[in-house]
Amino acid sequence: MWVDNTYRVVLFGHRDFYGHRVLDNKLYELLKDLIRTKPFVEIYIGRKGEFDRYAATVVKRVQSAMGKANNEFIGVLPYPEKDMEYYEDYYDNVMIPECIGKTHPKGAITTCNRWMVEQADLFICYVEREEGGAYTAMKYAKKLEKKLAQQREAEEKAKDC
Repeated sequence: MWVDNTYRVVLFGHRDFYGHRVLDNKLYELLKDLIRTKPFVEIYIGRKGEFDRYAATVVKRVQSAMGKANNEFIGVLPYPEKDMEYYEDYYDNVMIPECIGKTHPKGAITTCNRWMVEQADLFICYVEREEGGAYTAMKYAKKLEKKLAQQREAEEKAKDC
């Protein structure tokens, strides 16, 4: 019987991101710890906002320090981009989830976000307000009872995640 020992981490945050100082060290140390303690870690991230771009630089720094032997950094896109070569060079792997195939382009990002949440063993998010794709993804992760690591949170009632 084959056992998948892959631990899947998903990163989410708002398009507009101002928490660089808050996020940097916490995310860096958390990812280092996961790579150190898990057999294999897949790190999934989108590329549609400031949070995604900033968190990606943190992941790259962790990979520089820890190596890539037991981890893979995966860019998840809702549709093909003009400059796919850039994405293929930047990430260890780039994917467009199959479930998006029949989705209307206007719904592709939402479908992609839901797919990412469904894959997660750990959902790391930086949510500052009760709106937008990151907030919706966070609510979906809670509904699916995913393990959450929130770097900042808008909802008072969810501080215990």
